[in-house]
Amino acid sequence: MSDSAARTADTDPRATSGAPPPADGSGRDSGPDEAAPSGGPEERLAVLRERRTAAHRSARRALAGPGFGASLRERLALLDGAAEFHDLDEPSDLYGDGVVETLEERVAALLGTEAAAFFPTGTMAQQVALRCWAGRTGDRAVALHGLSHPELHEGDAFSQVSGLRPVRITSAPRQPTADEVRDLAEPFGALMLELPLREAGYLLPTWEELTETVAAARERDAVVHFDGARLWESTVHFGRPLSEIAGLADSVYVSFYKSLKGYGGAALAGPRSLVEEARTWRHRYGGAVFQQFPTALSALAGLERELPRLPGYVAHARVVAAALREGFAAAGLPWARVHPGVPHTHEFQVWLPHDAEAAAEAAVRQGEETGTLLFARSWQAPGPGIAVTEVGVEAAGLEWTADDVRTAVADFAARLPGADG
Repeated sequence: MSDSAARTADTDPRATSGAPPPADGSGRDSGPDEAAPSGGPEERLAVLRERRTAAHRSARRALAGPGFGASLRERLALLDGAAEFHDLDEPSDLYGDGVVETLEERVAALLGTEAAAFFPTGTMAQQVALRCWAGRTGDRAVALHGLSHPELHEGDAFSQVSGLRPVRITSAPRQPTADEVRDLAEPFGALMLELPLREAGYLLPTWEELTETVAAARERDAVVHFDGARLWESTVHFGRPLSEIAGLADSVYVSFYKSLKGYGGAALAGPRSLVEEARTWRHRYGGAVFQQFPTALSALAGLERELPRLPGYVAHARVVAAALREGFAAAGLPWARVHPGVPHTHEFQVWLPHDAEAAAEAAVRQGEETGTLLFARSWQAPGPGIAVTEVGVEAAGLEWTADDVRTAVADFAARLPGADG
């Protein structure tokens, strides 16, 4: 293990497998453990996680909401008012009918595809999609980015479960280029593009770059599949509706719990013949669940309530990002980075020239001592003396002005080691 990898593992024991800070802020970073300073790394991580959760619950103001770390009562409240967008007197679903079918039809209409199928997980949805395409193209090789979800977070499921063969286009922290796809040294039957690329800072290509990359795959007689777990918020960056974006690909996967805040679940959208075949494989993979109405209703709630808000979140994320930059500069941290400088979605990264443990401790202490929580997600150490976290701007973040952000940055920076006072 490299020195940097060792430091990352000290901060998050899952980091050696490439796992990022969980988007709900429930990741486990290390930091000084006031209750048990002599505790080992695992104990310190657990204590800091508990402190961060408690600070989030007690905070008078937090840039990000509680998300998936909310209580059961808070999560169940998501379905309050569900009768406004679905008939709750209809029979409950059985093995994918009823409300699940309604959800599938809604997704297909939004993405402009012939059909869509509900899946319990995105991992299953994408494996099934690419397995179906492999059967049609006769080529089990899937060209993808080295930082994509299947490569880092699915335990080699493509190869171990579905018999697919991942071929890395690049592992650079950016979107792959058309030339890289065109010049890939070996043939492939499908190109998978993650939009946005979370591990690189929720990056999206430009519309021109995306269309050129898709065209390069077509030149090689490959199909194109979009890992669109967070595709919902890409419309602002591309300046195109969802149907036009999805229309570039042969199939698209979308998530219901990341940006839309549902209980879980995903959908695979594309040609009707592909979707019908996917339903067969869904059953074989164990995805034909007896009843899914809570998850399906929560997904409909997300489409009804959160989807229209996403453009506003993206716009305000750019305000927050600029204020963070200004606040770090004023606090004497000119090396600090917001990446990308102008966020492509409502989520982005913050990089600091500090040890990740120190950054995590400062963030939690700010919440505990002031009731204001600026950074609610976990921190990782990609290298010595470097800390990185993710910031997401959603409903709670809309209440923060640029001045609010700059003031919170000054207070946070004052808690970092070496700060004056």
